[in-house]
Amino acid sequence: MAKEDYRFALRLSERGEVVGIGDGIAWIRGLPSVRLDELIAFGDGSTGLVFQLGRELLGAILLAQKHGVTAGMAVTHAGRNLAIGVGDALLGRVVDPLGNPLDALPPCETAEFRCLDAAAPAIIERDFVSQPLYTGCKIVDTLIPIGKGQRQLIIGDDGLGKSSLALDAVLSQRGRNVLCVVVLIGQPRSAVAGTVEALRRAGALDYTAVVVAEANALPGFRYLAPFAGCALAEHWMRAGRDVLVVYDDLSRHAQSYRELSLLLQRPPGREAFPGDIFYLHSRLLERSTVLLPKFGGGSMTALPIIETRQGELSAYIPTNLISITDGQIYFDARLFAAGMLPAIDIGRSVSRIGGKAQHPAIKTASARIRLDYLQFLEIELFARFGTRLDAAVEEKLRRGRQLRVLLKQDRLAPLSELAHLAWLLAYGDGLLDSLSPPAAGDLLPTLFAAVADAGLTLEDARERWLTTLAASLAAAA
Repeated sequence: MAKEDYRFALRLSERGEVVGIGDGIAWIRGLPSVRLDELIAFGDGSTGLVFQLGRELLGAILLAQKHGVTAGMAVTHAGRNLAIGVGDALLGRVVDPLGNPLDALPPCETAEFRCLDAAAPAIIERDFVSQPLYTGCKIVDTLIPIGKGQRQLIIGDDGLGKSSLALDAVLSQRGRNVLCVVVLIGQPRSAVAGTVEALRRAGALDYTAVVVAEANALPGFRYLAPFAGCALAEHWMRAGRDVLVVYDDLSRHAQSYRELSLLLQRPPGREAFPGDIFYLHSRLLERSTVLLPKFGGGSMTALPIIETRQGELSAYIPTNLISITDGQIYFDARLFAAGMLPAIDIGRSVSRIGGKAQHPAIKTASARIRLDYLQFLEIELFARFGTRLDAAVEEKLRRGRQLRVLLKQDRLAPLSELAHLAWLLAYGDGLLDSLSPPAAGDLLPTLFAAVADAGLTLEDARERWLTTLAASLAAAA
């Protein structure tokens, strides 16, 4: 401003006052024009997010909390909404929901900021799901396929391998030009460190941003964490990139929101959760989609993780997320106890739109696998009664037991789509029929190596694949 343009004038500003503080919540009197989700500044330099508006008082979540916030302290408008720095500078970094570094490295230098809470893309901006997203898991990529832009729920009891499957999906994106965002909500520091180290050892941290709100963080941070991760992913999606975002897990996120709501004296609803928890999660997951080329052409695939208690799918939060997402991958405790890893219940798992994105070669090869496996489970249950079975049923049992062994997979060992097609063709065309189930499982690495050495692709003719596989089995024998 030029010196001659300067003039004295009144500047009006609102000022509030802290009435009470505790458990990460500040009660404030004043600031009549404040809006929900607006940032406010405290006299000691702390910041807060307006979370509830009342007739006399407003409730705010403390974010950058200093030790000097006390009753009677002045509060003013910060003049902006909550946003996080976005861009490629976040790749390989571990940050909190405000973008502050947690990896002992300098702050991320970002030129662009994006609001944590944003509207989902409009219908006219969205495209059809048409490209596959490979997780590296045999069961998922062949029987429960996922497409880019899909929202696929991972659900099951605690400790059954849900996070391992999501981590495999992240590791599987190496070399596929897919960026990843991993959001860790309410986990202990040891678990966070283990996840980050696994990503670093596999070289996946180069294309991954990790957003962390630890178990001992303020409830406001745990509430904001998935929205921060979504904002990072949304920036890359709008820039035309393909992004995979993992929310681990939304059970703890719902519990944090319930904690905040009860502290703010909101009325509890079903299972003590506030009624708008469904809107909260749907607003988050609706931001995952595929954009039309004229709107950027990027995609955001969401893998939300949710925990059940004793396999109860009809609880409030699981039913909410099942209805919001495009399918679910269900982990069963009985399969886990029986040593079937990954412990995915194929009968209860479904992908409603992923089949449209599956490659035709894999889709054709796996067409009857799911039905055959489910029939095998029923026959096996019937055979336990000691009933005499005819030869055809005995053959189905033998092939079913072999298939069960072939579907087993170690943790943090994702496979390529070529490996998937290799074992599907070898099993489907009976190339492994002469082998016992354990022997067939032991020969899989040989098949995978033969396919890689032959330079096969998914577009090659089925006959060439079968010739290569048969030659590899003959050489191994």
